Amino acid sequence: MLATTWWVWLTAAVLLAILEVLAPGYVFVGFAIGAAAVGLGLWLGLSAGWPWLVLIFALVSLAAWLGLRAVLGVRKGQVKVWDRDINED
Repeated sequence: MLATTWWVWLTAAVLLAILEVLAPGYVFVGFAIGAAAVGLGLWLGLSAGWPWLVLIFALVSLAAWLGLRAVLGVRKGQVKVWDRDINED
């Protein structure tokens, strides 16, 4: 089955990483990390059905997104302050 092939997951990871470059926001990079984790797991010999692979993908993607949010996101209590309006110039 195609969903249990390692190169499909790694290709999806590369495509999601490229999509992150085109539309930055640290959204697609979490999914890319999840797809890469599943692809590497399959490459290393993980034998699981596709529902388990999707679950692993979802959990790793969530963990990666939360980790990136903690490292790169807005800190607690911090707000973005605008010093000037570009329409006033």
